[in-house]
Amino acid sequence: MQIEKIWPNGPKELNGLTETTNGKPTDTPQEALLYIYSPEKNKNNGKAVIFCPGGGYGGLAIDHEGHKFAQWLVNNGYTSIVLKYRLPNGNKNIPLADAQEALKIIRNKADELNIHPQKIGIAGFSAGGHLASTVGTHWSDTSVRPDFMILFYPVISTQKEYAHKGSFTNLLGTNFSESDRKAYSNDKRITPRTPETLLMLSDDDTTVVPMNSILFYEALKKNNVNATMYIFPEGKHGWGFNHQFRYHELMKTLLLDWLGRF
Repeated sequence: MQIEKIWPNGPKELNGLTETTNGKPTDTPQEALLYIYSPEKNKNNGKAVIFCPGGGYGGLAIDHEGHKFAQWLVNNGYTSIVLKYRLPNGNKNIPLADAQEALKIIRNKADELNIHPQKIGIAGFSAGGHLASTVGTHWSDTSVRPDFMILFYPVISTQKEYAHKGSFTNLLGTNFSESDRKAYSNDKRITPRTPETLLMLSDDDTTVVPMNSILFYEALKKNNVNATMYIFPEGKHGWGFNHQFRYHELMKTLLLDWLGRF
């Protein structure tokens, strides 16, 4: 496993937060990192997935929604990258800047990593799913367009009846504008050039309600974008790579089958 700084010379914007050691804040500004897991040469299929852990934009569930997934997927031939993105702290551009720069870095390292530069996807969980879907719907330069998206129980909509309030408060601030509300409801941002998407969620999720994924799926289909959605009967929210999730093995099978199409 290789660790790379996303901003080796320091980022343009700071979020006002610092790193922690043993749960205590330090004087070091929060840093964005890439953890790159590379498959064995004889297993490498030339494809890569960047994982964005969830945590409501207020923390990172980087173990079961990051490293554990990457460690499993790399054994199936995929270059797997865990993105430790900086938390927004009300600075909406910061997570997106980290994720877009991550895509650029991985594309620029495609030869070194033995991957195809047009077979790099982004995956995200909960608020990390919002970040991944923001990357897939807010791009204007193809260098930061993912080739596919995998969204696990994602935060998507800012509609009051569906929105995960904590995520949007952390991302946009307490009193965010109506223009931001519209801009970051990612189901409203889909075009025919939005990347092909896989959505996975649980029907009994009361934290980020299923309508978030359903609205995104419907918008993809209206724009003739290939989309697949699996809604498991139960599992609630945040199962990630958790063996206790009843549909864990099925989820892995479905995910590998879908990824095999690229």
